[in-house]
Amino acid sequence: MEIVPILIAIVLAIIGLAVGVVIGQRRQQRADERKGASAQQQADATIVAARDTARQIELEAKDQALAIRNDAEAEMNRRRREMSRLEERAQRRLDQIETRSENLEQRERKLSQRQSQIDKRHNELLKAEEQHEAMLEKIASMTQEEAREELLRRVEQEARNDMARVIRQVEAEIAESADRRAREVVTLSIERLSSDIVAESTITSVPLPADEMKGRIIGRQGRNIRAIEAVTGVDLVVDDTPEAIIISSHDPVRREVARKALTKLVSDGRIHPARIEKEVEKAQQEVDLVIREAGDEAAYQTGFQGLHPEILKLIGRLKFRTSYGQNQYFHAIETSHLAGLLAAELHGDVRAAKMGGLLHDLGKAVSHEVEGPHAIVGADIARRYGVPDKVVNIIASHHHEVEPQSLEAILVASADAISGARPGARRESLENYIKRLTALEDIATGFNGVHQAFAIQAGREVRIIVKPEAMDDMSIIELSRSVAQKVEDNLQYPGQIKITVIRETRAVEFAK
Repeated sequence: MEIVPILIAIVLAIIGLAVGVVIGQRRQQRADERKGASAQQQADATIVAARDTARQIELEAKDQALAIRNDAEAEMNRRRREMSRLEERAQRRLDQIETRSENLEQRERKLSQRQSQIDKRHNELLKAEEQHEAMLEKIASMTQEEAREELLRRVEQEARNDMARVIRQVEAEIAESADRRAREVVTLSIERLSSDIVAESTITSVPLPADEMKGRIIGRQGRNIRAIEAVTGVDLVVDDTPEAIIISSHDPVRREVARKALTKLVSDGRIHPARIEKEVEKAQQEVDLVIREAGDEAAYQTGFQGLHPEILKLIGRLKFRTSYGQNQYFHAIETSHLAGLLAAELHGDVRAAKMGGLLHDLGKAVSHEVEGPHAIVGADIARRYGVPDKVVNIIASHHHEVEPQSLEAILVASADAISGARPGARRESLENYIKRLTALEDIATGFNGVHQAFAIQAGREVRIIVKPEAMDDMSIIELSRSVAQKVEDNLQYPGQIKITVIRETRAVEFAK
């Protein structure tokens, strides 16, 4: 009997437990339903916000597209106007060339007429010679051989004088026409190009915060300065210059690496061999980066981005190379632009001329490592890295080591001379300047019949005054050529030197 209540209690407990579980499940289900409704509301709000944002972005994109379209149309209208202006300018240039061509043809006809007059004059002289010979035989009772010699002497003298006058007149006219055309072409090219020239030397000065820093740079028993010189390959000059130390080296890249490393060491203050090697390595990396960037910039400015990386690296090295004080990196870019402009004026291959101008001094970038003329060395390097044969010849011939094979080779040589000879491009020391002027005057006064010689225009012209009783008009022409030839054979100078010979006769009398 006692078991039945226990069983009833157990059953009731199980039933209560089941009812509790069912009630808990229903409560959880209601909570889940409430959470689902809230999530649905949030999702609906997010979708509405996203749609509003999409509409706003769409409106902004349409506005931007409209603005870009308006800018493109404005740019196209500007380009059309620019093309129209260029076409008008080209037509004017063509008309000018046709006019000059007609003028040249007229001058050629005039020269032909003058040549005919010279031939006619020569025939008249021959007839006069025969008449003079007969007169001499009749009047002077001279032998025919003696009369012939006298006649030939007089006729030769007259013919020389007449021929000298004609040659001088023809040469003056031709030179005037050629010089005028050359000046026009060169001036049109130069006036469209200008660049700054950076002048450097073989030494670099590094400022110091105080003179006691010199002792730290030298180090104990000179170990620091020896370490710097050994790692960089330069010479450090520690003298009485206040708060400065001098870096000396003929290799400009090494000098720049040493300058950067020494500047960082001085700024940091920790100077010892291990630190020196680390800073020099960093400075070398920085200079290499500058060289690469300079090569890329030169290629970009001249329009040759596809050049071999090694060639671009050599062009960048020219940034640290100078000649007569002229920075060779900017000289190469300037020569490239000049050669291109000259080629455009003369209807040549502009791209070949510009590439030849950019690469013409490539050999100077390795002049410390490779023996031989820089033009030949540069041509070999260019050939090795796939530069066209035409441009290789331009590089090799710009200093006449080999014969030029194209118009562009001559134009690049001319552009090189223009870039180096224009005022302010190059500089030289006072001592070398005085020596060059003295050498010019000594060469001129070394000829017989020269009274005085003066080097003027900073050595770009020599004026020679001759003794009028010792030389005639024909002799001074020969003298000017002889002096010019001797100057070319014995002196080195940038650009060209004009030789002017002056012969004058003065008569002085006093009225008493």
